[in-house]
Amino acid sequence: MSQTIVIDPVTRLEGHGKITIQLNNQGEVEDAHFHVTQVRGFEKFAQGRPFYEMPSLMARICGICPVSHLIASAKACEAIMSVDIPYTAAQLRRMLNLAQMVQSHALSFFYLASPDLLLGMESDPATRHIFGVVGAKPELGRAGIALRRFGQHIIELLGSKRIHPGWVVPGGVTEPLSADKRDETLGMIPEAYANVHLALSEYKKIADNFKTEIDVFANFPTYFMGLINEDESIAFTDGALRLIDAKGNIVDDGITASRFTQVIGEAVESYSYTKFAYYKPLGYPEGCYRVGPLARLNIAKSMGTPLADKELAEFRQLADGPLQGSFHYHHARLIEILYGIERIEQILSDPLILDKHVRATAGVNRLEGAGQAEAPRGTLMHNYKVDSDGKITWANLVIATGQNNKAMDLGVLQAAKHYIKDGRFSEGILNRIEAVVRTFDPCLSCSTHAFGQMPLDISLLSCDGQIIDRVIR
Repeated sequence: MSQTIVIDPVTRLEGHGKITIQLNNQGEVEDAHFHVTQVRGFEKFAQGRPFYEMPSLMARICGICPVSHLIASAKACEAIMSVDIPYTAAQLRRMLNLAQMVQSHALSFFYLASPDLLLGMESDPATRHIFGVVGAKPELGRAGIALRRFGQHIIELLGSKRIHPGWVVPGGVTEPLSADKRDETLGMIPEAYANVHLALSEYKKIADNFKTEIDVFANFPTYFMGLINEDESIAFTDGALRLIDAKGNIVDDGITASRFTQVIGEAVESYSYTKFAYYKPLGYPEGCYRVGPLARLNIAKSMGTPLADKELAEFRQLADGPLQGSFHYHHARLIEILYGIERIEQILSDPLILDKHVRATAGVNRLEGAGQAEAPRGTLMHNYKVDSDGKITWANLVIATGQNNKAMDLGVLQAAKHYIKDGRFSEGILNRIEAVVRTFDPCLSCSTHAFGQMPLDISLLSCDGQIIDRVIR
């Protein structure tokens, strides 16, 4: 008889999700899906609010990556204001965004993924967590905790709060950096370098143990998209988007925030409250793509910092062309952490970093604005429309997890087909299927936003599980 395997909830993720796997009468996997089961409505919350409140409001979407929402939202507001922010404010925003990237990547790699990597996919689930990692590998566990603390403390120094800081505002930031805070941050840099180098060294020692996972964890050709600077180095806060194909050929380039919705569409499926982003000229699902650390390293010609560039060159030796396996997201995160530390150090050495001019002011000069930035998980876009009084009449957010959604869904199917045979499976096999999703580090709270008519699928079941009635919208 056919059978459905349900993994609910998927663990060690930010937010709520489940996986369903359908087996046919022969016990072979016929279909599988990753379901995002929560829905939030920040686009609706925004309507009627003054546009200048948007960064602070939108930061409340997520406690893990509020800075990315702050920055993308502020950029959309600055497009409405038609202003360029002061140079020093832009530098401080870059540092804040990099600090968030470091702490978020540390959370993903050490807290969520390393229990699988260091303790094993088949290890006892009772100890397969960060405390188990600390017990088995104390130095590495402490390094992960310290790297997350490093990023969070910089956010706190700049924005006065580790979570939901209100420091980023339309026009810049609310206050300049002091010499004491600059020096305190510089004092933390050496330890941060030591910790990320330790993590990279340990990861490279164990990576060969996961050849099967590398082969079947969402390993297939897709498009990739990410921000780059004019010199084609990696970008997180500035630059424009580039889309490449699986061979590394440029498909579209110079995608600014104002052009984003012209080329990127969003599809809906009945089994998830997260939308599925795609490149409009190719249609859905053919135009689906990946974003985030793997995409950024596949696209950028360089990191733009010496230590990270050395690691990028080594990373690229793993394949002839863009890496397709999503297991490599773990490695890419560590390289981006190293880059973040280097860039923060460079920014703090800028002689203008203590300049007091950090905010521009203006009113409503346009009735629509869009802003984009790189969140830890990938490209983030905010798009607002306002009335003549500056009140939001319409808002749309395109989240990184929605842009990775199709690849996650197909990755779950790929892994399930590989591991489940003749209807037999173990806890370790189901953990591997969950781990496919963890490679993307999805932020499910961020990704679920109502826009247009969302799908609805309600089934009425009898006591023996037979469908009596069904309503689909």
